[in-house]
Amino acid sequence: MVAFLAIVLSWYWIQVPPVVKNDIKVGISTGERILITEKLSPEKQAGVEAFAKGDWNEAIAKLQFSLQQNPNDPEALIYLNNAKIGNSKALKIAVSVPIGSNLNIAQEILRGAAQAQDEVNNSGGISGIPIKLVIADDQNKPAIAAQVATEFTNDKTIIAVMGHNWSEAANAAADIYQKDSLVAVFPTSNDVKRGNKPNGNYIFSTASNSDSEVKALVEYAKEKKLSKIGICYDEKDDSSKSIKKQFTQEFRKEKEEGIAEEIDCDFQKTRDQAYRKDIIQKFSKSKVNGLLLRPNIDTIGDATDIALAAQNQNKGFTFMATSTMYTEETLTKGKKSVEGMVISAIWHGDYDPNNKKFATSAIKLWGDPVNWRTASSYDAMQVIIEGLKEIEGLKKIDGLKKIDKFNPSQLRQKLQETIATKDFSFKGVTGNVIFRREVIDSPTTQNKEIGIGSRNDSAPNQIILVEITKDKSNESRFVFSYRLPENKENKENK
Repeated sequence: MVAFLAIVLSWYWIQVPPVVKNDIKVGISTGERILITEKLSPEKQAGVEAFAKGDWNEAIAKLQFSLQQNPNDPEALIYLNNAKIGNSKALKIAVSVPIGSNLNIAQEILRGAAQAQDEVNNSGGISGIPIKLVIADDQNKPAIAAQVATEFTNDKTIIAVMGHNWSEAANAAADIYQKDSLVAVFPTSNDVKRGNKPNGNYIFSTASNSDSEVKALVEYAKEKKLSKIGICYDEKDDSSKSIKKQFTQEFRKEKEEGIAEEIDCDFQKTRDQAYRKDIIQKFSKSKVNGLLLRPNIDTIGDATDIALAAQNQNKGFTFMATSTMYTEETLTKGKKSVEGMVISAIWHGDYDPNNKKFATSAIKLWGDPVNWRTASSYDAMQVIIEGLKEIEGLKKIDGLKKIDKFNPSQLRQKLQETIATKDFSFKGVTGNVIFRREVIDSPTTQNKEIGIGSRNDSAPNQIILVEITKDKSNESRFVFSYRLPENKENKENK
């Protein structure tokens, strides 16, 4: 196995990362430049400068010192692990996050990537070969995401991609990855469309499917006996509009007149204080008793403003939200107004022993709790890692003899074939990671059932609910707490 990967990876000697063209307003770095300037310490700056010069020992020393001061910095940990590799060969994986759009969410995703890299490299790598990560800032913008994807596909040392937060950005990038045969695993995009490339699918997602989140929230609305629900959405976000449509259809199965469709609560308009006040009054007059919030990550603050407006007008709505709202920004901006809000999610640290194990290891590494984006990003990395581990087994099966002719495109293809096989699955920190199956009619798949990109949410325990509550240790703070299902809660209270 070691010999096989050593030969294959002769193509993957880590070189200076490709220079981004001047007209591409995005940063790409393996450690030679800083992308996250918040809380920038002199030690981190010095470490990156040493990295750019190839002074690995100095880079390691400075980055280690920076992490002692700020252990919750995923960029610094990634650069530290990359510095330890230096110019040695490595498996290079790209990670694209929205640093310029929402830094909190970008770091949540980076922590999952960094933790996976840290664990693999500290345990000897994959057949002795470490993982090197390259970070890009796609700013959550489709046009820039497409430019980033082009840079990644053109860099033949990159064997896979993880990231792209927003579904719109992910879709723009996915077309390029599919066209150029580069595996991409999206950890937070649950409305990603597959490309039309006939020789298989290179696009995967570890995020929950939107229909699963909708069903969980509809069940909660029924449990709370909500009779009429208003929906606040983002007109510029197709995924947000899709959630609105899905929830409307699903809830109407229970109550035909149960959605206040006549009231347009669009986050692109609610930044106006008078508009917000008017919307809340309209919901109240329409006898709405439940509000579903589905912003884009750029309009999370607008969603918490709706909650604040309701609080200021003493309107006691039952608030629900999708996993977009499961981020620290909701707590810091919403505070008391979002207390009691219930959010659908794929992971919470208190859900089960498997989740608790990851939550504990994450706190040990970062010094603070993590959320579902970190967990899903960690699992997205595991899709790539587990796929790479299986390539040796595929080599034995297909009897490939001329390993020396195995080029980077073939390695990318082998990774895709491994992940797409119907037998590919593993127990991730967010539950069983299994991709939906479909029979693809093409010359290469020969009508065989393969795994397609979206996650199979029929696997048990994929969607849970969390609730915003007061921190038991500090009642001035609010936290995301795992919400026991009502029947289980009633049993435990007996």
